[in-house]
Amino acid sequence: MSDNITVAGVSVDTRHWIGGERVASAGTFTDHSPIDGTALGEIARGGPAEAEAAVAAARDAFPGWAATSRAERARILHAIADGVEKRIEELAIVETTDNGALLRSHRRGVMPRVAHNFRFFADWLLRLDHEDFETRGHTNHVSWDPAGPCVLITPWNAPLMLATWKVAPALAAGDTVVLKPAEWSPLTASLLADIAAEAGLPAGVLNVVQGYGSEIGDALTSHPDVRRISFTGSVPTAKRIAASAAANLTPLSLELGGKSPLLVFADADLDLAVDLAVEQYDNAGQVCLAATRLLVEEPVVEEFTRRFVAKASALRQGDPRDEGTDVGPTIHPRQLEKIDGFVQRALAAGARAVIGGHRKDGQYYAPTLLTDVAQDSEIVQEEVFGPVLTLQTFTGEDEAVRLADDTRFGLAATVATGDRERAERVTARLVAGTVWVNCFFVRDLQAPFGGSRQSGVGREGGTWSFDFYCDLKNTVTAPKGWQNHG
Repeated sequence: MSDNITVAGVSVDTRHWIGGERVASAGTFTDHSPIDGTALGEIARGGPAEAEAAVAAARDAFPGWAATSRAERARILHAIADGVEKRIEELAIVETTDNGALLRSHRRGVMPRVAHNFRFFADWLLRLDHEDFETRGHTNHVSWDPAGPCVLITPWNAPLMLATWKVAPALAAGDTVVLKPAEWSPLTASLLADIAAEAGLPAGVLNVVQGYGSEIGDALTSHPDVRRISFTGSVPTAKRIAASAAANLTPLSLELGGKSPLLVFADADLDLAVDLAVEQYDNAGQVCLAATRLLVEEPVVEEFTRRFVAKASALRQGDPRDEGTDVGPTIHPRQLEKIDGFVQRALAAGARAVIGGHRKDGQYYAPTLLTDVAQDSEIVQEEVFGPVLTLQTFTGEDEAVRLADDTRFGLAATVATGDRERAERVTARLVAGTVWVNCFFVRDLQAPFGGSRQSGVGREGGTWSFDFYCDLKNTVTAPKGWQNHG
């Protein structure tokens, strides 16, 4: 295979990045653009041998990187951020071509956030204070020690941003990394390896391997030299990873799916509530945090629905590279089939499509709102991961909370209300890792991020990231027994 492909004028090396070198595989897989199905090129298809080589490179590089001063680690992370900022346009167009998300969002929001991820954790590292306290005259000194090689497995819906949410804190903590991006959107991870090398990151500290989870992922997560595993993706895959990691008791951080509610109370600003609801179609609904269950208080459901239909019907769906596009394609034909399967089964069971409910040309699915859905139905209980919302009604706070919490997930929730006291009462009762009130998708890296129930295990962000990517050590020192050499 050719070592490089050209995507929208940008050269991308499609080999693995292991130990500071490009490494080919005997096999490859074809990467396609969801925009029009075009084959972008052949990507290295790794397996157990590449997994072994990548972990070995991370293991060998770990002592030197762990011993690197905090200031030097932070300097290199800032240099990586500089490299990202210099290549925002290239990263944006490659990722849009590879995963179908809006180009304007990549340019203005996503890629600048990628750079910010590195800067934030570089700065947070320098602020991270060791803790000291006394016990019966003895001194306790708590330190965050680098843990070792980390395997980071990342999803296809926001490839580079979600990868760097993990890579940046792991590197800041003094760990080494093996990054395995999703096979449906592998390209920007390869560009990140180039940027990191140009920034002076030592060989073996960041390794990037490509391939299918069943072929290379299992070999990574079961490896005895891996000290941390962080995964973002589906619940079934997370269970497989957890079973694989159990053999070595490798600590896990799992950020999984959701079936998040948007609760609209009668006292809410309805225009704001409608804006929040329509926002759930961003990235063609392929967002784990998306509030896909609209729960609307009965007195305002008619007016809410009228305004929602008017606004959602005006969304422009098409090529994500066009500035005027609001909703792009789904990532892959298999994902499109999955989405349509959910919708058609719901319609067959008695649901009604207020808007949408069907495929469009290519890999596009019409933004959909389904009503007349039962609480225990598949469409209400299971994550669709597409531009599909359901609408249910409630009467009063108790029913709103009961419906909102009645799934196996607990990733996020959104509340629209004009009553501050109601907001405080309701948010206290919701089972969710993140709750937004009269807003959506506001995320500060200082805050803990993760889900409850089957939406995840653990939290990342700020100090919580360092708690995960480090081994916490308590050193207890007695006040006596010292030799006086002075």
